[in-house]
Amino acid sequence: MSGSKCTRLTGALVKPVLDSVDSVLFDCDGVIWRGDQAIPGASQVINLLKESGKKVFFVTNNSTKTRKMYVEKMTTMGFNATEEEVFGTAYCSAMYLKNECKLEGKKVYLIGSNAMRDELQAVGIQQTGVGEDHISGKQMDWANVDLNPEVKAVVVGFDEHFSYTKLNRALQYLIQQPGCLFVGTNRDTRLPLEGGKAVPGTGCLLQAVETAAQRQAQTVGKPNRYMFDCVASQFGVDPGRCLMVGDRLDTDIMLGSNCGLKTLLTLTGVSTVADAEAHQKSGCAERQGMVPDYYVESIADLLPALQG
Repeated sequence: MSGSKCTRLTGALVKPVLDSVDSVLFDCDGVIWRGDQAIPGASQVINLLKESGKKVFFVTNNSTKTRKMYVEKMTTMGFNATEEEVFGTAYCSAMYLKNECKLEGKKVYLIGSNAMRDELQAVGIQQTGVGEDHISGKQMDWANVDLNPEVKAVVVGFDEHFSYTKLNRALQYLIQQPGCLFVGTNRDTRLPLEGGKAVPGTGCLLQAVETAAQRQAQTVGKPNRYMFDCVASQFGVDPGRCLMVGDRLDTDIMLGSNCGLKTLLTLTGVSTVADAEAHQKSGCAERQGMVPDYYVESIADLLPALQG
């Protein structure tokens, strides 16, 4: 590509870029692992970055795991990681509801996972809604389903039990409970899998509730800058000396652009250099925010510079 954006990061270019940052944010699936397999060389990259004095963080839109669950997964793959370094949307949503929405000690209606329930409870927020939702025969008056008067917000994450019943109950909370807040974890509409397969993402569920409620949710995941702010507020990260590494232009790279970070696309996941070229040539300012500063075939390309 022409211009200074989307430069292939290789050879002598790598060390100056790494020397220019103190902190590195990594997306997870497609960047340091794919499914249950670590990307070859990824654990060495992470561990060597830490040994060289860099702060390393893991930022993921996946809301189905707690921080503890992520660390357990990473440890089995050979990564050196602690819970404090993991910023998933289950945890970040809990922090958003506690710190920005002031809902500590309150209750929310949660369309989400057990992991989200656990992260909410850890910050003093109770929930109703996790698991299957069955309405008995005598309650088929959809506009008059039972609502918990203590619910102060509707929160939408990934939920394998999503149903018309849950969609309706969320709508009733949003239109019947005065001042009810509306928060979503992220807007990813598809989760790509190996072999060209895909499954619907959280964004599909969130859009369904938004369509019914005729109302937009506040989202906390990438590319919304709240996820970076969550990291920065806890660890004093300087955005000008931070690198965001990801495999998706619309979430990872856009987050970096939104927050003034250097950005690196790795080609082991979703997006391609051709995708970035199309955004660059579009003439659209929003799409150009999805063009990375650099790209690598795999983050293992950073190993030679780190090994010195």
